[in-house]
Amino acid sequence: MHVVAIDGWKEESNELAQAVADALGIMPFEARQRMLGGGPAVVASFADPQQAFALERKLNQRGIATLVVDATAARSIGGHSIVRRFVLGGWSLRIETGDGQSAEIPYEDIDMILPGTSIIEHSETKTVTERKISIGKTLLSGGIPMMKKVERKEEVTIEEREKVLFLYAGNRPPVFFRQNAMTYDGLGAAMKLSRELNFSYLISELRRLAPEAVYDDRLLNRAGQVRLLGPALNPETNLYLAFEIFSRSLQRGRAKSIG
Repeated sequence: MHVVAIDGWKEESNELAQAVADALGIMPFEARQRMLGGGPAVVASFADPQQAFALERKLNQRGIATLVVDATAARSIGGHSIVRRFVLGGWSLRIETGDGQSAEIPYEDIDMILPGTSIIEHSETKTVTERKISIGKTLLSGGIPMMKKVERKEEVTIEEREKVLFLYAGNRPPVFFRQNAMTYDGLGAAMKLSRELNFSYLISELRRLAPEAVYDDRLLNRAGQVRLLGPALNPETNLYLAFEIFSRSLQRGRAKSIG
């Protein structure tokens, strides 16, 4: 599947909303809903990549910048460096990945620091015990209310949240940090009492040590993820896709500002 995202507009206008609506074959108010909160924003997805590129050309002809992304490839974490352990050195970040590889990334090479939140929902069946009046026991006791324990099965939705971080540096593969999948002993004396505190410290230190890097936290909450992915794509299964679209948009904006 290929998704098409519009990108690069500074201010929504009636003319822009009408142009997007005309290209997509929808009503202007529907286009405005997809453009809330600024770009990028996914506006369509296609099984046939040619349809995605055709829509891209149609939008470009109306002066609307677009991004076309292979969603199937973006959903996979393959090709990323998944961090198991890290050390914040004096001039570079040293990482060890889950497959035993190591790398050193100079802070001056870091282009973007993008945190987010992985939100996974799953169902569990649990046993709920309640106390109810036993009619039979109450009658036998001469009308004195008697209670009994009743067990029933109930399906509940469990939401698991985990902070993540994508770090981009030059032509290197993106570096991926997961709050609950790393050891923090590399922090030495600076190590905190919880994974959450250690992860927050990692982000703050990277921002301090790489002050020229772009930092954007719009994917830290579900609302930001939904604004980017649109109503048809579930953030639970499309977080990597959201980061791919977001990073491409920021890279494009960075290139324009430098150029």
